[in-house]
Amino acid sequence: MMATTTEAGTGAQVPSAGLRGRHNRTNPTFYWMVVPAVILFFALHTFPLLQGVFYSFTNYAGYGEWSFVGFNNYLALFRDDRVLDAYLFTFQFAIVATILTNAIALAVAVGLNARIKFRSTLRGVFFLPNVLPMLVVGYVFSYLFASVLPVLGQSLGIEALSTNILGSESLAWVGIVVVAVWQAAAFNIILYLAGLQTIPTEVYEAASIDGAGPWRRFWTMTFPLIAPFFTINMVLALKNFLMVFDHIVALTNGGPGNATTSISLLIYRGGFQGGEFAYQTANAVVYLIVIVVLSMVQLRFLQRREVAA
Repeated sequence: MMATTTEAGTGAQVPSAGLRGRHNRTNPTFYWMVVPAVILFFALHTFPLLQGVFYSFTNYAGYGEWSFVGFNNYLALFRDDRVLDAYLFTFQFAIVATILTNAIALAVAVGLNARIKFRSTLRGVFFLPNVLPMLVVGYVFSYLFASVLPVLGQSLGIEALSTNILGSESLAWVGIVVVAVWQAAAFNIILYLAGLQTIPTEVYEAASIDGAGPWRRFWTMTFPLIAPFFTINMVLALKNFLMVFDHIVALTNGGPGNATTSISLLIYRGGFQGGEFAYQTANAVVYLIVIVVLSMVQLRFLQRREVAA
């Protein structure tokens, strides 16, 4: 029989303290599931991060001996034109790509959410770019930019498309933006579609009765109601574009010259190929802080907009 005690004043019987303690005891299976994951996370993520922070205060080249140099690596970053140019390009690319990706994804999602034929098929088609390997996509677009578009531009008399834009220092970043937006919009479309499914149809029916047009319904009802999905899409898109690497490797490899060298590519080249392991590790630490701060500020601002909406 279950041991019970009578609660004073009510007459109700409740389990005794000893029995409650046995029921509140954590199942050992919990530890067998969680502890290995924590160990792996620490060994493969946290420890390398701490090790990188440690080496950022040294002159370690990735091999051989090293010694402490204090904050010299961090101070040198602000005097390095390569780093400043890479930051400028990365932020320019990330801001433009984030805005275009969300604008296009939201427009496509709203269109797919309407009552059109082959809606399910079109959803699969639009999501296809997200599952394609970036290097394959990059090589395909490299061929298009180098061979197909110049021929098309010459036949149409469009001077801007008559040459390979990836070979132009002023236009190469545009080609990278096109490819990045084309691929990234697929994931954002799916998230916006999920958000649109949460809006009751009665809301649109009531708006139609009141005489609200499509544009007014979008700004006064649809957009405010999917504000949380807009927030997560903006934060994730900006974070991913700030860490752009494989798009550039596949399309321009940082060229022409250093016109499309991002922070991630600069860290990789200098740290693993240029003997600047400690210096570029300091660059990576600074960039980690920048991304975290920007993501937090962006999240806080957009969440306030959700409340205001």
